[in-house]
Amino acid sequence: MKAIRRFTVRPVLPEPLRPLSDLARNLRWSWHAGTRDLFRSVDPGRWVAAGGDPMRLLGSVPTERLTELAGDRDFLDRLAAVADDLDAYMTGERWYQRQSGRLPAAVAYFSPEFGITAALPQYSGGLGILAGDHLKAASDLGAPLIGVGLLYRHGYFRQSLSRDGWQQEHYPVLDPHELPLDQLKEADGAPAQITLVLPGDRSLRARVWVAQVGRIPLLLLDSDIEENDLIERGVTDRLYGGGSEHRLLQEMLLGIGGVRAVRAYCRLTGHAAPEVFHTNEGHAGFLGLERMAELRAEGLDFDAALEAVRAGTVFTTHTPVPAGIDRFDRELVARHFGPHAELPDLEVDRILRLGMETYPGGEPNLFNMAVMGLRLAQRANGVSLLHGQVSREMFAGLWPGFDPEEVPITSVTNGVHAPTWVAPEVYRLGARQIGTQRAEEALSIGDSDRWDSVADIPDQDIWDLRRSLRELLVLEVRERLRASWRQRGAGTAELGWIDGVLDPDVLTIGFARRVPSYKRLTLMLRDRDRLMDLLLHPDRPVQIVVAGKAHPADDGGKRLIQELVRFADDPRVRHRIVFLPDYGMAMAQKLYPGCDIWLNNPLRPLEACGTSGMKAALNGGLNLSVLDGWWDEWFQPDFGWAIPTADGAGTDPDRRDDIEAAALYDLLEQRVTRAFYERGRSGLPDRWIEMVRRTLSLLGPKVLAGRMVREYVDRLYTPAAHAHRAMTADAARELAEWKAAVRGAWHGVTVDHVETSVASATAELGSTLALRVRVGLGRLRPEDVEVQAVAGRVDEEDRITEAAAVPLKPVGAPGAAGEWVYEGPLSLDRTGPFGYTVRVLPSHRLLASGAELGLVAVPPEDVVEAAGLLMR
Repeated sequence: MKAIRRFTVRPVLPEPLRPLSDLARNLRWSWHAGTRDLFRSVDPGRWVAAGGDPMRLLGSVPTERLTELAGDRDFLDRLAAVADDLDAYMTGERWYQRQSGRLPAAVAYFSPEFGITAALPQYSGGLGILAGDHLKAASDLGAPLIGVGLLYRHGYFRQSLSRDGWQQEHYPVLDPHELPLDQLKEADGAPAQITLVLPGDRSLRARVWVAQVGRIPLLLLDSDIEENDLIERGVTDRLYGGGSEHRLLQEMLLGIGGVRAVRAYCRLTGHAAPEVFHTNEGHAGFLGLERMAELRAEGLDFDAALEAVRAGTVFTTHTPVPAGIDRFDRELVARHFGPHAELPDLEVDRILRLGMETYPGGEPNLFNMAVMGLRLAQRANGVSLLHGQVSREMFAGLWPGFDPEEVPITSVTNGVHAPTWVAPEVYRLGARQIGTQRAEEALSIGDSDRWDSVADIPDQDIWDLRRSLRELLVLEVRERLRASWRQRGAGTAELGWIDGVLDPDVLTIGFARRVPSYKRLTLMLRDRDRLMDLLLHPDRPVQIVVAGKAHPADDGGKRLIQELVRFADDPRVRHRIVFLPDYGMAMAQKLYPGCDIWLNNPLRPLEACGTSGMKAALNGGLNLSVLDGWWDEWFQPDFGWAIPTADGAGTDPDRRDDIEAAALYDLLEQRVTRAFYERGRSGLPDRWIEMVRRTLSLLGPKVLAGRMVREYVDRLYTPAAHAHRAMTADAARELAEWKAAVRGAWHGVTVDHVETSVASATAELGSTLALRVRVGLGRLRPEDVEVQAVAGRVDEEDRITEAAAVPLKPVGAPGAAGEWVYEGPLSLDRTGPFGYTVRVLPSHRLLASGAELGLVAVPPEDVVEAAGLLMR
């Protein structure tokens, strides 16, 4: 029989055990081993059955056991110690509090998904896991973030396989009362509620749930409440589901509703108001509009409000291709703003202009969320050095006249939260070497001194550790594979072969991620005979563990999964290659440590960062990857292998896959397997162990989310907070008026004449050129511009590379025609082909970059030809 109504019955803990409730409701337990060990000791069997979720555990423990624990002095002493540790963690001084200078009082961090723990399934892939690691690392550092997202009642889908290997999706319903969440409530005890106005006299209401992620509150908006009509209740039904309007409403609730939720949270709790707003991808871009509306209510006009909002906003893009960005029909967006809809005080045409693709190659009728995010943020970044370069090229149209390398998008390479992803066995080995306190600091903050101690760990200990992790993975794989085959309809009598799947002494390769086509799940199948030879080699076999989900609407991705599953079902190789369905955090935490090699073979440069290989590296796994994302930046032969790419413009996709697959097989056959199986005098694989050691000591400090968050604080959050403080209402009006005046007068800015003190085409290193430039400023003044000489090496087409800009100074008074003369020295500090040019940029003390307005004046062709701008 099916229940007609569902309740959540919470356990009543005996008074001595009340701290267990606080420990269960702070998600620090998900990365704090001592807290998990305490909960495990409550009832080891029920802990496993609860999937390591303290809330589920406490809801299942019999009253008799709770009474027994309430009288157990040893358990109560352990409980008091863990509770005291959490209190010290929450209130003590950490890295952020020890920094000098005026850091942001608070930062609001918006993301459409957060991967904190499998017990709170609000993520689909890398973006969400990155956001979760960002919050956890900020907590460990003491950085005052407020996370903002949506609470999806179905989360992301659960995955299983049909008998013929086709992906099946399931959407279990999540009850917020059974999750580690608390409702945000008003002073009178009523739930705090956020309301958005929709067209047609409708409203979208949401309640706010708070997940405590260590020191960080994570606000999750939930529209599945009785006050909403059926359509509005479904806005937060599932992650990345529904059509365009459904997605637009999700993003309006996240951005506009999220700002309102932050304001309510700060009002009700006394938390410091954010000085910086960080938009993690374009999904939350509407937050800037809500903040502009707040400033309009305080008397600023649209342009001044825009400048004030931009000053304190950081935008991070994770997308290396235009097709990966959310874009909406302009009429759909227009319908949801203005009179009788949201933000009626903002002019709809001005809102639309913020997101329109008004640049060559853009589609003028589409509203682009990333474009709006960039126009509403004074600071922006990609998530690896290569991705920063790709982003600058992709969005260069927003800054016409500037070379891609000058587009104001920097990069902060992603990191991963080591306490979440490092296996307990790896942590214990490190703690034994340098002590528990130093090991915790190495994982949360990181510096080379602590990680250098890996050099002192004996070879045998490293090798024994790697084998034990591999053995744990083998057991995990067999258990999951057996469950998967039962879901596919197999009976117990058919599954005896699973007991022989994988071998703890065989080189183990892992490949797990989302399954869009560019990640090339099936590249390893390109030459099946050659792959079979690798799997079944008599002396140097390999075994492969694969996992991943395709988007429910991506039949192409599902076909790739089915192709791999059918190969893995072959009785000849099924003991050497497996596909595990329902990839998520719980599986990943077992998979990364147990793999000797982490394989990544995307189409370069489509992997923005690719943090899964970082998690493997923290556990001593070696990377075998295309030079893309973070691997392009940090690869060294000391700790892995680079798969050569065939990414020339003339290479067709099939031939490219053939070439790169052949290179992958070559590496495995000739280098990887030999390094793993060849033994030195000690009987151990000396070269392999040394690569593991160098992976831990050299990559370890780099791949940490603690390093990443410290970079955000130093390079983006703190400058944004300073800009926010400087952007008073009067300053915002001044800057907006100045920008309007500069844009209106820029047509009158010209470079009329360039001359130099050197007439020949050669010069000696260390010599200096004297430049003299005549410019016309029209209605502008010298203080409105900067005249620069831009110099550097030149390539075969006379383009300047490795450019350096040198400001020139005005001399004398303007001429009769209003022209100004600028002069300055130019040092010849490098040999070889050298060139220079001059340009004029807008200049104002409140600009973050000279490229901010996208305006530049350069010499016309006749001036260039007369100036002799190239020296060889």
